[in-house]
Amino acid sequence: MNHAQLTALGRALRVLGEHGDALSTDMPDTGLHEVKADLKRALDLLEETVTTAAPTTRCAEHPTGPVDTDAPDLCLLCETRRRVARRSKVNDSFPQGRPAAPGDSTERTTSRYGIRGDRPQPQQRWLPEVWTGQAWQLCGTPRRDKQEAELYLAAQRRGPRPGMAYRLVHEFTDYEVLRIWGTPVKTDTEPMGNL
Repeated sequence: MNHAQLTALGRALRVLGEHGDALSTDMPDTGLHEVKADLKRALDLLEETVTTAAPTTRCAEHPTGPVDTDAPDLCLLCETRRRVARRSKVNDSFPQGRPAAPGDSTERTTSRYGIRGDRPQPQQRWLPEVWTGQAWQLCGTPRRDKQEAELYLAAQRRGPRPGMAYRLVHEFTDYEVLRIWGTPVKTDTEPMGNL
């Protein structure tokens, strides 16, 4: 809905509200025809404004998805997911992971953590952080490339409003501070030093 449509629709609804306040048993037919014309105008504006289909379910994730009348939110997709979860809990079965490769053994373990092939590989990232005066805070998107992260921090330091200090943190199953630019000084947020 753009601003012009919003303004026109609001005006039409306010006119209808005024008609509702003036409605009485002794209103002449000409007044009723005027109400009818204004009501038709408001409905036409609303018809032009609404561009999407009416929601068929009460689900925020799938508002126009398939309907299941037995589901509390009428969403077949979410209800199917809930049924599978209930069924696996009752049958004490766990959903299978990815299909086995031709060389892998088909034997499954009963470990709750799965087998090594089902777990994602550890990923390393470089996190650019800025000192806010109180704590270190992430100041950009974590990068997969160390050189790209250093270039980003160099651009931040040359920017119009550079921070007091920056650091680059290496994340790989644990965190390691690689380099710090500047001196982080703890600043008091209260004026007059909390007197």
